[in-house]
Amino acid sequence: MAKEFDFVAIGDITTDAFIRLSGDDATIEREGNRKQKICFNFGDKIEYDKLVEVAAVGNSPNAAVAAKRLGLSSALIAHTGDDYHGKTQLAQLKKEGVATDFVKIHKGAESNYHFVLWYEEERTILVRHHKWPYEMPDIGVPKWMYLSSLGEHSIPFHHAIADYIKAHPRIKLTFQPGTFQIRLGYETLKDVYTQTELFFCNREEAKLILKTEERDVKKLLSGIRDLGPKIVVITDGPEGAYSYDGEETWHIPMYPDPKPPVDRTGAGDSFASTFTSLLAIGRSIPEALKLAPVNSMSVVQYVGAQEGLLPLSELEAWLAKAPKEYTPTKL
Repeated sequence: MAKEFDFVAIGDITTDAFIRLSGDDATIEREGNRKQKICFNFGDKIEYDKLVEVAAVGNSPNAAVAAKRLGLSSALIAHTGDDYHGKTQLAQLKKEGVATDFVKIHKGAESNYHFVLWYEEERTILVRHHKWPYEMPDIGVPKWMYLSSLGEHSIPFHHAIADYIKAHPRIKLTFQPGTFQIRLGYETLKDVYTQTELFFCNREEAKLILKTEERDVKKLLSGIRDLGPKIVVITDGPEGAYSYDGEETWHIPMYPDPKPPVDRTGAGDSFASTFTSLLAIGRSIPEALKLAPVNSMSVVQYVGAQEGLLPLSELEAWLAKAPKEYTPTKL
């Protein structure tokens, strides 16, 4: 009999190698105040300031750690190798209190390892997802499952996840699609969308999913919900975030940064996993919408996606210090 967890995350695990660029040998292209591109010349030797390795990360591992710090019993479904990086990833999960019951270790296999080109607070990630033999384990009936980044070769695994939820209708699914899952398209993952309780993406991702140039966030929220998810949340960077449950639309501004961000990696993961965790402990949508950006604010003050994740008591302490204009608004 599998242990009954509050929160089981599903997705690839990796180690991120953050390469801090000085910018002296790079050209930064901007659009207004936003950095758009970082460019190098072929043949150049590019100096970097430092290298920082962060183990056991990825959208779903980040979510599992966030849920555990918020007081939920948390586990991860993932695959890794038995090399140095795989062992380090496993040790880090155990250190965080995330159950590794469903992490499959492959003898002789190379673990995922990504390179993060880090310039000021922005980053570009070089990713490679290994072709793991995905299969859906017996995880019992957790309160929530959290599905995020998997490779393109994992299509049958997605269907197995959807079938598992159909067979266990008490489970609520959060779907935060990664890059490859968005590329796969709605039709390929239709059964996942229709089993989703809570869906997260940003405004540009919503346009890609819906194959539209529409920018009106209410229409984007409604369009995503028409695909099957019961609650849709769309983030919009400095413009904040929006939620829609079929009846009410809410907006929350971005929680103000106490100082300039160090690294924006994991801001979206922390938002989505915090929101999910708060619903799991019985908080309302406006309450979750109010507290989730606080964790995003904290995460970007550190290198990597997990160091800044906060427990509930610290989220509420930061919320108590929020400016008056930081409040959910019904649209």
